Amino acid sequence: MTLTGPSGIEAPEVPPLRRNRDFRLLWTGAGSSLLGVRVAVSAYPLLMLWSGGSPADAGLVAFAALLPQLFLLLPAGALVDRWNRRRVMIVCDMAGALAMGSLVAALVTGRLWLPHVMAVAFVEGGAVSIYRLAERAAVRHVVHPTHLSAALSQNEARGHAAGLLGQPVGSALFTVFRWLPFCLATFTHLVAMATLLLIRKDFQGERTHKPRDLKAEIREGIAWVWHRRFMRAAILLVGGSNLAFQLISLALVLIVKEGGHPAYMVGALGLLGGLGGVLGAAGASWFMRRLPIQGILIAALAFWSALMFAVAFVDHPFGLGALMAGMSGAGALLNVAAGVHQVQVTPDEMQGRVTSVFGLVGSGLNSFGALVGGVLLAAFGSTHAVLGTAAAMAVLALVAVATPSVRRPPVEEQ
Repeated sequence: MTLTGPSGIEAPEVPPLRRNRDFRLLWTGAGSSLLGVRVAVSAYPLLMLWSGGSPADAGLVAFAALLPQLFLLLPAGALVDRWNRRRVMIVCDMAGALAMGSLVAALVTGRLWLPHVMAVAFVEGGAVSIYRLAERAAVRHVVHPTHLSAALSQNEARGHAAGLLGQPVGSALFTVFRWLPFCLATFTHLVAMATLLLIRKDFQGERTHKPRDLKAEIREGIAWVWHRRFMRAAILLVGGSNLAFQLISLALVLIVKEGGHPAYMVGALGLLGGLGGVLGAAGASWFMRRLPIQGILIAALAFWSALMFAVAFVDHPFGLGALMAGMSGAGALLNVAAGVHQVQVTPDEMQGRVTSVFGLVGSGLNSFGALVGGVLLAAFGSTHAVLGTAAAMAVLALVAVATPSVRRPPVEEQ
């Protein structure tokens, strides 16, 4: 079957996305790596809290894991636009495998050292951050333009499916041997690296200009985002919400521990949260056809505030998991809508830089959120800290409603 184009010339029908070999390889490899990351990240707080550490120690490890988003994203975005994106992703997988392997060796020999765990978390966090920049920019080169929304929705669902499996798998493996979650993460990096070598298509278009000064390229990416008022307001609001989620994530683990539940019950939270994320990503297309992106943003902030308030009064893991599922579902929906909007309006030669600006403002401060979250939980306890976080999220929702560029973005930005 063929389709007729505007010139009257018959064009071949575009094969369905499920038959796109290169996308399947990219999706599978990145999914494997992401699963390993989720398993390792879920095991970090267990490793610290169940090894005699404090919530502040767990916060330090989370701080180290997220710190690369603050310091590396902007230069990495410019370099991803310069360099071969496939090679960048392969190097990231190699770095992640080596870091995780060193932690496995330390745990097997009984040499747990907080600075080493923080260093591993930093390297792994940096590798993952750069990898995701390159992958986001590469997607549009391995799928047909008509499949871009579906591809990004599947990527978002993949991320939440990794979270769905990562938390319980990480908890279960940790219960058997403390080093097993990190051993799995090492293996999944190697799998991802192998799939990248099998992909045929290039991950970037032909560059028409030579690389310029790195600082000038970074400034160009920042200026491009800054002059789009809706994008500027949206990423600031999402950045604030991500800070709040760092405290909530630590609080959920602490509530389970304070309730006397075993470590593997933390997996129930990840299981239900991941399921909510998968459903949110799967339903994103339906919501996007009915709500503009600004409506999705405002609704998500308000919904998160209500669910965070409820967290303060629930102590059973399954109840907390249900609340986490709702928060993850709204987050997945917003991520898909924002990702499609950003990829569609951004020129290919600026994809890495623009995505890095989004990552820096939206998630780069998460490291401080994790650090401050651990301190606040230790100082005020889970109930009061969660209530304060819910109130802060409600303020963000009100700010979004009161911001003209969010309520009604300029026509050129829609």
